[in-house]
Amino acid sequence: MNRHTRNLLMIAGGTLMLAGCFDGSSSDGTGTLSLDITDAPVDNATAVVVEFSGVEIQPADGQRISFEFDEIRSIDLLTLQGNDSEPLLEGESVPAGEYEWIRLQVNAVAGTVDSFIEFEDGGQHSLFVPSGSETGLKLVSGFTVPAGGAADFTIDFDLRKSVTNPQGKPDYILKPALRMVNNVDVGSISGTVADAWAADDACSPAVYVYTGHDAEAGSEGSDNPPLTSALVALNDDSGEFEYTVGFLEEADYSAAFTCEADQDDPEEGNDIEFLQKHNSSVTAGEESTVDFGPDV
Repeated sequence: MNRHTRNLLMIAGGTLMLAGCFDGSSSDGTGTLSLDITDAPVDNATAVVVEFSGVEIQPADGQRISFEFDEIRSIDLLTLQGNDSEPLLEGESVPAGEYEWIRLQVNAVAGTVDSFIEFEDGGQHSLFVPSGSETGLKLVSGFTVPAGGAADFTIDFDLRKSVTNPQGKPDYILKPALRMVNNVDVGSISGTVADAWAADDACSPAVYVYTGHDAEAGSEGSDNPPLTSALVALNDDSGEFEYTVGFLEEADYSAAFTCEADQDDPEEGNDIEFLQKHNSSVTAGEESTVDFGPDV
C-alpha cells in the first residue's frame, strides 16, 4: 500500500488512540499532523519488515502526545522505494505550535523475529534495534503544526546507512538513519541507466545523491556519504533500467552511478567506484531527469 491508496489504511491498521491532556477537539488552537514512511533500500535483501506499535510527539511547551496503534503494524520497508510511502498517522488533530521531536515506537528485540530481514537465499534473521523496544526511534528534528492548518511529513528509513551485521552475531542491527522532510517542499530525481552498465551480471547498480552541485562522491562509510540513494531495476514495460530518488527537498544535488553498491559497508570507509556523476536541481512538486551511460 502506498500514499495514493492510504485511505484504506484504517481498515487494516485499526484506530489510533490519543493519550495525554489533549481532547482532540477542533479549534483555532489545533492543526492536523500526517506522517508517512519511505525507504532508501539495501542490496541483496528481499524484505525488511519492521513492527511499529505507535508514535509519540513532544510539544515544545506541553505534555507528550502518544498515538498507540490498536494493532501492531508490520511494514516491509523495501516496498516503499522511490516516491512510494505508507502513512503511520493521517490527519490527526494535535495542538498547534512548535514540536521538539518525534519518536517511532518499534518492536525489534534481539533474538526475536518480530522485526526481521530476509535475503535472496531464503534466509531470515532477527532485526535488532538497540534500545528500540524501550526508547523507539527518535528524530530530534523540530517541526511546526500551523493553527487551523496541516503539517505533512515523510520519514526516510535509509536502510543502506542503517542495516549492519556485526561479525559473529546472529542478529542484524538496524541503527537509525532517519531523514524527515516536509512533503510540501519535495520533488524527485529519476532516470535510466544504459544496458551496457546495468545489465552486466557483475554490476550491482545504484544511484547515490549528494547535496550540492559538483559534490564529492563517497561511500556510506566515507567522509562524504550520500544524502540518500536508490537501486536500479529493469522496468519490464519499458525494457529500460530505471531508478527514482524521491522525497528530496528543493535544492541542488549531485547524482552518481555505481556498479559496486553491494560492496558498500556503512561501518567501514571502503572505496567504491562511481562510473559517472551529474548535477541536478530539484523543484518542489516536480521530477528532474538524470540519465547514466557511456554515451550520456
